[in-house]
Amino acid sequence: MRSAKFIPKKQWIVVGADDGCLHIYNYNTSEIVKEISAHGDYIRCVLVHSTLPYVLSCSDDLSIKLWDWENNWKEINTYDDHEHYIMDMSLNPKDTNTFASASLDKTIKIWHISTSKANSHYSLVGHQAGVNCLDYCHMADRPYIVSGGDDCTVKVWDY
Repeated sequence: MRSAKFIPKKQWIVVGADDGCLHIYNYNTSEIVKEISAHGDYIRCVLVHSTLPYVLSCSDDLSIKLWDWENNWKEINTYDDHEHYIMDMSLNPKDTNTFASASLDKTIKIWHISTSKANSHYSLVGHQAGVNCLDYCHMADRPYIVSGGDDCTVKVWDY
């Protein structure tokens, strides 16, 4: 298991695992609610949308997938502009229709949450090695993303 997040509205925990599956558990009973064969390789991160019934998952299979739990966990979109493993994702707190992803291809990509096929809006390029983690600044007046990479640097981006 590499990533676990609460879905409070449903009293679930969603877990991304090395078997490429999403495992959904009831956190009151520990019972398995559902298992989904989601990716062809390790799932590195899962992200629960703050207002919509969506979960994002990213993987070493170079894809990010968008899942709708209200529609029986239907896969509703795939994002696949990265050229290496996708390590982390973060939802933009100022615009919950967008999210960022970090990849070992040395980029951070900004995406729009959509039910139709779309490429990334833009890429942040500046790390000299893979990007492992990222987060948006949650202060209202700071349009920043912080990222950490295998180049032993932490970068702050004004998006």
